[in-house]
Amino acid sequence: MKKAILAEKIGMTQIFNEDGVLTPVTVLKAGPCAVLQVKTVENDGYEAVQVGFKDVKEKITTKDGSGKKVIVNPHGATKAEAGHAKKAGTAPKQFVKEFKLENAAEFVAGESVIKADIFAEGDKIDVTARSKGKGYAGGIKRHGLKSGPSGHGSKYHRHAGSNGSATTPGRVMKGKKMAGHAGCEQVTVQNLEIVKIDAENDVILVKGAVPGPKKSLVIVAESVKAR
Repeated sequence: MKKAILAEKIGMTQIFNEDGVLTPVTVLKAGPCAVLQVKTVENDGYEAVQVGFKDVKEKITTKDGSGKKVIVNPHGATKAEAGHAKKAGTAPKQFVKEFKLENAAEFVAGESVIKADIFAEGDKIDVTARSKGKGYAGGIKRHGLKSGPSGHGSKYHRHAGSNGSATTPGRVMKGKKMAGHAGCEQVTVQNLEIVKIDAENDVILVKGAVPGPKKSLVIVAESVKAR
């Protein structure tokens, strides 16, 4: 991997090219990502770059009227996280990830910053994010299973069919597609194209849709199957 960055999903819009062709795009606020730590083979057994995205305040505790400790900002950084960021001379970060970049040795903790301009227009990328949660859903919505007859006499419309055979094997096999919690899973979409980059505002426009709701964390990396 040569290029990677953390981003926030802003939403979707559309743009027109010089020929008037409309292209749906997803707007990503990519970086800047501060380098918090550089992993080396000598110290850690592998080479990687640890980056942080979006500043966050340190978690603060106070006491209420009864003297009990109360957390003022539960989404803040812990003392350990704040201390780790302080070593790199940066503010605590909300998101911290590692990238095994080929040129990891070229980065310096506390000095190097990864910005949107690490990519260029036309680059092929893989986007990883957590998909939207759909709550409890049936097999048709969750897995796209076929429904039963729609006639009034049918007593089988959207209900699950047979779950397992009789004597052999006499149980429901692992992986059986059934009703359950849908969505909220890590999803990677490969070979998306970068349509436009606004380096000044750290914005990347990606052709097509990207997994996840608005304001969610998105990992943008160089495509492993570029074509």
